[in-house]
Amino acid sequence: MARDSSATKARLLDAAFAEFAAYGIAGARVDRIAVAAQANKRLIYVYYGNKEQLFDAVLQRALETGSESVPFDAEDLPRYVGAVFDHLVARPDLMRLVQWKQLERPGSGDAGAESYRVKIAAVERAQRAGLIDPALDPADLLTLVMGLAQAWTGAPGGPAAGVPETAWPAERLARHREAVVESVRRLIRPAGA
Repeated sequence: MARDSSATKARLLDAAFAEFAAYGIAGARVDRIAVAAQANKRLIYVYYGNKEQLFDAVLQRALETGSESVPFDAEDLPRYVGAVFDHLVARPDLMRLVQWKQLERPGSGDAGAESYRVKIAAVERAQRAGLIDPALDPADLLTLVMGLAQAWTGAPGGPAAGVPETAWPAERLARHREAVVESVRRLIRPAGA
């Protein structure tokens, strides 16, 4: 019976995502990943090289999945920021994974760099079309928008904390989401609009 390497790779990436989101790179254990994926530990090294390369593959996959789930729309940044907020609330483990990357491997790899450049160019086009205040630097604006979408992650009991007992009630999340969307709406409003 032939092995299904694509299914094994997917199980390894899923198990590694959970492990890295929970423990970071330094705390993650390849043995636990292999057990959770029901795969031979050796296959991690065959398919991905080392633990850092496995983390890079997990992060790249997560960023691609996020981009597919929440398509960027510079012409409607308030809608976009709300969709990003919803996506991250539904996947607090994703935000933890990104935070581990920033803590343990700042500046390593360029996961998401090209996507960021494409988004900045789209913001510039929306500014030229008069849809977004042109006084704002496009890169700074995009950073602010993403920061607003992720603002709850640092809050005690926010969804990224992963502690059900302290999780925010749905009403608080809804109010926070609306505040984020309205903040972006005001931020991008062209002068005199």
